[in-house]
Amino acid sequence: MDARLLDILVCPICKANLEYRKVHAELVCKPCRLAFPIRDGIPIMLDDEARPLSTDET
Repeated sequence: MDARLLDILVCPICKANLEYRKVHAELVCKPCRLAFPIRDGIPIMLDDEARPLSTDET
């Protein structure tokens, strides 16, 4: 994931900064407790595509 892209991407719901998790290929919003997938190098920033994070993942 390009560092410059990470600097400008924010959560589409709450506008918080996102954390990149390379192992799972996803961007995580801690305040919303959602993980947005990255497919073929493209972040899918749709709330209906995000998966909820479990308590252990936050």
